[in-house]
Amino acid sequence: MEFKTCKLRDIATIVMGQSPKGTSYNNKCTGKEFLQGNRTFGRIYPKIDTWTTEPKKIAKEKSILMSVRAPVGELNIANREICIGRGLCAIEMKNKNNKYLFYLLKHSINKIKRKSSGTVFDSINKTELENIEIIDFDKETQDKITSILFSIDKKIELNNQINDNLYKFAINYLNNKKEETEVPIRNFAKIQGGYAFKSKDLIDNKTKNRIIKIKNLRSELNADVINSQFVEDKVIISLDSKFKLRTSDVTIAMTGAELGKTGFIYGFDNYYLNQRVGVIRGNNKEKELYLKILFLSDKFQSLLNSKGYGSAQPNISSSDIENILVNDITEVNLKDIYENLNSVYNRIISNCEENLNLERLQGSLLPKLMNGEINLDKIEI
Repeated sequence: MEFKTCKLRDIATIVMGQSPKGTSYNNKCTGKEFLQGNRTFGRIYPKIDTWTTEPKKIAKEKSILMSVRAPVGELNIANREICIGRGLCAIEMKNKNNKYLFYLLKHSINKIKRKSSGTVFDSINKTELENIEIIDFDKETQDKITSILFSIDKKIELNNQINDNLYKFAINYLNNKKEETEVPIRNFAKIQGGYAFKSKDLIDNKTKNRIIKIKNLRSELNADVINSQFVEDKVIISLDSKFKLRTSDVTIAMTGAELGKTGFIYGFDNYYLNQRVGVIRGNNKEKELYLKILFLSDKFQSLLNSKGYGSAQPNISSSDIENILVNDITEVNLKDIYENLNSVYNRIISNCEENLNLERLQGSLLPKLMNGEINLDKIEI
């Protein structure tokens, strides 16, 4: 197993993004698919909701997308040719082994973040990226490392696909039970807002108390519970229990660019709700499940986003959400939905918890593989 220390520029090429004119953007699939930053990043691949008729910089299919403006270092793989804006760069391995590059950059993420700088918000430029020191292996070792790590990702993606299918079944089942009449959400539930934790109390050192913030809500069914911040016991010892989250709770981003994004909670015991994030509290279990399934849909998230107001950044209040009209459902149909979809919803959560364990496994393997601590001589691919 041969390796060498080198600069990122020695093994990869970097294309920095450039934003087209805002007047060229559209959501009607006209022109080139466009990503301004990491807003619609998924776990591995991005979702596209914007197009441009005046593309500037292009990320090739299979190249690695990295956010270069706050937050620096978020990674995805381009699953098609995409126009990229100034919030991103595209990195491509010179030997075309881009999957290996994806894991190499994940391993090097702390180095990358340390290189970032800025007076208003963090950013990193092309020269700084090119000069990142990395450990590079021979092609055979690269392939073995990629094979191990990607096999875990394939299982995670399979679970995600199963969850997508289960959710499609659930939302279709729900839609067939809805009435024509509309009533406000408050007829089914209240929206509980979060607690204003002090910045000084939010820490990256792991405790048992995880805080769900807006940044933990992304373009997926589940919240990003892994990249949580934490607080110590003394911070939450006298905190009202209404701010504590439960497994299966659906949370809602209520401000900023992420307004309207939702995600359910899973995997750990102690979660607490940060300010400007809401949670559904149903009037009963049947009504709560109805809204959980409804709020997780892309269509409803877009509706929530459209209700935002404010000149600097969009906002929506708990009462605003409670006043949104949704299709009414009879008590009989609510019970039918619960009896038939509660197990489906719980299966989705169970798959996410399996994924969480797989991500932990991958997280423990990644540094050992990249540091040469695991003997790969007997591994065949």
